[in-house]
Amino acid sequence: MTLPAWLTAITFNADGLIPAIAQDHKSGRILMMAWMNADALQLTAQTQTAVYFSRSRGKLWHKGESSGHTQTVHDIRLDCDADVIVLSVTQAGGIACHTGRESCFYQRLDLTGPTPEWQTVDKVLKDPADIYHSDKSASTNAENENASATIDSNNTQAQVDKGSVLQRLDQVLAERKQADADSSYVASLYAKGLNKILEKVGEESTESIIAAKDFAHCDENKDKAAFEAARHELIYEVADVWFHTLVGLAWFDIESDAVLNELGRRFGLSGIDEKAAR
Repeated sequence: MTLPAWLTAITFNADGLIPAIAQDHKSGRILMMAWMNADALQLTAQTQTAVYFSRSRGKLWHKGESSGHTQTVHDIRLDCDADVIVLSVTQAGGIACHTGRESCFYQRLDLTGPTPEWQTVDKVLKDPADIYHSDKSASTNAENENASATIDSNNTQAQVDKGSVLQRLDQVLAERKQADADSSYVASLYAKGLNKILEKVGEESTESIIAAKDFAHCDENKDKAAFEAARHELIYEVADVWFHTLVGLAWFDIESDAVLNELGRRFGLSGIDEKAAR
């Protein structure tokens, strides 16, 4: 396959990879570092969401597919040697690290004592067990985040935009029906049956209600940081509700387009009249 001109300008290493640093779009804080190959970088440019390459699994992985903490990409920069990429991103949920912290770079070298010592300076914003919905502790390898959902490298030519996120989820959820229960969170839900899926829908709905109540009591003028954290939490919990609802639909082989079509049908209808006609 012939690479586009902009990709040929990049100096990939001997393994065909380039380090990619994700930086917060507003604060400029470095959030994480991962690897990209040509396919990952091309998909990142096409979708404007971060896609990386897992060296441990030899596959592409879309940041946040298992955690919900996706990265919207605003800017892609290349250094002077053309061998490092910097992404300017908005981090969904405010959590980039698999440990539940804002940034993977949460340890600072303290030079004030007789010997240098690493100190943890960032708090955990959310327990990894809650992020990944697993009783097992989170892996120390951030690349394992893609254990429950990856993007097939054969699909790299597809033109993907934000409007296709639901369709991509439909595809992943369908594929997980054939997966081993120990290999992904979705597969484990299928193995436990419909009641467990519906239980998760109810659980996540309750958590989204609590998050909404918490957000309602936040005053942006008094504590902007708390306001933003509560806003992120509400978005995160609603995303969980949507996700588990999609799993429930997938159980019955119903794709998201069916719901979108129903919502589209309601445009121009009076909500009162529509409800009365049921």
